[in-house]
Amino acid sequence: MSRVAPINLRALPAQRDLIDRAAGVLGKNRSDFMLEAACDRARNVLLDQTFFELDEARFAEFVELLDAPPAPNPGLERLLATKAPWDEA
Repeated sequence: MSRVAPINLRALPAQRDLIDRAAGVLGKNRSDFMLEAACDRARNVLLDQTFFELDEARFAEFVELLDAPPAPNPGLERLLATKAPWDEA
């Protein structure tokens, strides 16, 4: 994947050094570390939203997904059929 959208920011030397140390621990360069961290944070912020706006078509699709029966999940069925360790005597 080719990166074509530059992102520039200024940091204090201590902030840059902290980021560089953390990136080094993970074997990453500063840009890769910062981009990954920023994207993780952005995803979390968006996932934490309780209000979101949809146009009519996307809202109808959303409601359809919510109303659809869940897909079979053998792993979940197995888990729910297993007695909890604290219930076993």
